[in-house]
Amino acid sequence: MKKILNYIDGVYTEPVSGQWLDNYNPSNGEVYCQIANSNSEDVANAYHAATKAFPAWSHTTIDERSRILLKIADLIEAKLDNLAAAESKDNGKPLLLAKAVDIPRASANFRFFGNAITQFASEAHESIGLNTMNYTLRQPIGVVGCISPWNLPLYLFTWKVAPAIAAGNCVVAKPSEVTPMTAYLLGEILTEAGLPPGVLNIVHGTGPSAGQAIVEHPEIKAISFTGGTATGASIARTAAPMFKKLSLELGGKNPNLIFADCDYEKMLAVTVKSSFANQGQICLCGSRIFVEEAIFPKFKNDFIKKVSQLKIGLPSESSTNIGALVSKSHLEKVESYIKIAEEEGGKILFGGKRINIPNAENGYYLQPTIIEVDDDQCRINQEEVFGPVVTIMPFKTEKEVLAMANGIKYGLSATLWTTNINRTMRLSKELEAGIVWVNTWLNRDLRTPFGGVKESGIGREGGFEVLKFFTEAKNVCIHYEE
Repeated sequence: MKKILNYIDGVYTEPVSGQWLDNYNPSNGEVYCQIANSNSEDVANAYHAATKAFPAWSHTTIDERSRILLKIADLIEAKLDNLAAAESKDNGKPLLLAKAVDIPRASANFRFFGNAITQFASEAHESIGLNTMNYTLRQPIGVVGCISPWNLPLYLFTWKVAPAIAAGNCVVAKPSEVTPMTAYLLGEILTEAGLPPGVLNIVHGTGPSAGQAIVEHPEIKAISFTGGTATGASIARTAAPMFKKLSLELGGKNPNLIFADCDYEKMLAVTVKSSFANQGQICLCGSRIFVEEAIFPKFKNDFIKKVSQLKIGLPSESSTNIGALVSKSHLEKVESYIKIAEEEGGKILFGGKRINIPNAENGYYLQPTIIEVDDDQCRINQEEVFGPVVTIMPFKTEKEVLAMANGIKYGLSATLWTTNINRTMRLSKELEAGIVWVNTWLNRDLRTPFGGVKESGIGREGGFEVLKFFTEAKNVCIHYEE
């Protein structure tokens, strides 16, 4: 059986413990490979390789770093078909989605930061009258830790490691143990691209073992984490007393505000996508849909009709819209929330049942689910489900829907559908979210800051914001004589 090895100091290595984890294919529920079950000893080895590589890598010219990152981007692009197939099999997402979004975005991440580092500039300030010149140095931190989630495996793994190494750091990184395959395959690409050994080390294993070892390592100076809010809080409790830099991109329960004056057909098509893309397993999915009461009956009927036309099937089939959920335990979690919603008075308008796919009866398939609720404080509206489940609810006034949209502990993103420019300006300012999309969803310019407020995280990724995170600012003040 194939084994997913750690990539440390430029070579694939088995875990020190000799222990392995089973890796399941979500489409059929079968174990198809094994994952290195790493621990603190493996992390220590990765740190040693990173710290050995850091002096040379941090002094590499910007042009050389850029060249290597762009080469990695080219190789990911060249291996699109193989990487997409691996991602689809490992995660359960439709193959066409992996080809169209996940793998191209992984390539784009390296390409963007390979170019961005050549434009990343510091500041200078002349103090007239004091005869001083201040300039800011932006220096790499050293060895940093990156921990990424299972929902967009290579996409979000590269979103972290690319800017970290572009800024001159060396990295100890852990992909999710649920979807490790494409991060494993990335090691071959790093070697082929000529990335020096030790610059990026990939350690596989569980969060409590390998992940915690990265967070609590005394010499790993910064942690970039994407995942659940509870795990983020645990990381913060460990890292804060150690004075590590922290970037936490956490949970979301994103509102979708639909006003009667919207472009209705466009809104309907995009809302289906924003509800159920990647089986609803995207932190930016709009899982709370609020619809102005004048169009609520029409929306409800049309939305149910559109969602009922989505095909649930094998991820490998080109006609599949909804693939398998990522794991059996996650499927059971999502089902438990559907039950809770019913117990609290929610009305299931569509879906909510497991689906048996021919020749894949043990796969983790669930119908896209629409639940009508009459209380925005119910658990299904307040807690992150992270699956193909949305709620719908009517509203009367702008003030009412704003209160419901903001009346939650999360604040990652929000989507607003209206053609009223005054309403757009008012609500975009008042919505408590790190990202507001107006008449669109998931349009991402990689130059823009990405992150949330409240319990959706701290810090920002993307653009120059993440290059600032992965560097330390040092002010140099020089006095001169006239």
